[in-house]
Amino acid sequence: MRRSGWRVAQMVLGLVVVGLALRQVLANWDAVRTTPFAWKVQPLLLVLSALMVWGMYALLIATWRLLVERWGGRLTLREAAAIWTVSSLGKYVPGKVWAIAGMAVLAKRVGVPPWIATGAAVLNQVLAIGAGVVVVALTGTTLLEARYPWLRSAMWILLGLVVVGLFVLSSASTVRRLLAAAGIDAGDTAGPPRSALVLAGLANVVAWLGYGLALWLMARGLTEVPLPLGLAIGAFTASYLIGFLALVAPAGLGVRESVFILMLDHAVGTPAAVALAVASRLLLTVTELGAAVPFLLSSRERARVAP
Repeated sequence: MRRSGWRVAQMVLGLVVVGLALRQVLANWDAVRTTPFAWKVQPLLLVLSALMVWGMYALLIATWRLLVERWGGRLTLREAAAIWTVSSLGKYVPGKVWAIAGMAVLAKRVGVPPWIATGAAVLNQVLAIGAGVVVVALTGTTLLEARYPWLRSAMWILLGLVVVGLFVLSSASTVRRLLAAAGIDAGDTAGPPRSALVLAGLANVVAWLGYGLALWLMARGLTEVPLPLGLAIGAFTASYLIGFLALVAPAGLGVRESVFILMLDHAVGTPAAVALAVASRLLLTVTELGAAVPFLLSSRERARVAP
């Protein structure tokens, strides 16, 4: 009876998370519909944009799986995809730990030690932040520096913290001491080799570029406003990073859109910037749900990776 009750509770939690995401979709759709802006919808470009986002998801899933396996865990590609997509819905719950916590719980059910799944996820997030800082510095910093002269210094500080974090997490002895302090015996685990870290870092750079390209395709599929590709990459990356670092905002809600509008306002005008900010949020929410729902509905995955 306890097991049945636990499964029911998990399904209820999964439905709540999906409901929160769907509510956000509906709220954003209403904002898109009421924005005073001329739309010119080209479905093919919108489909290509969504496919690009899903392609970047696949790349990041493979990257996380690589780090898990190089750390000593074992996951099939299907298991990694199920865990990554389902746990990612945790970002719609206030707080920044639910996605990673969910990843640890779900990974444990397929035989991966939770600390390996969590460590790989944290390490990948650190790499993503570092790669994002580099991408923003190359594509989008100039537009923000005029209003915020301290931005470049802040980016250098953030990049320095990323380097320190990578040094700590890539040191086998340091990781073992940290785990021992948390009461976890990691044995002789050495952590992912530096070659895996380099590959994961490059994959995250490609992911940011791919997300920016998806935004550019979406802009061309919705409007006639000329959005430069470099600006699309910089705006998406900067807004996503700042939204991620805003700990109190679920999925960076509100924060991401504000940065997005700030970066695009000068180039495309306020109405277009607002429209694209909301449409981008809608696109990402739909693609995240589209990636996770098949696993949530699959009876086979429900038994192994419950919501």
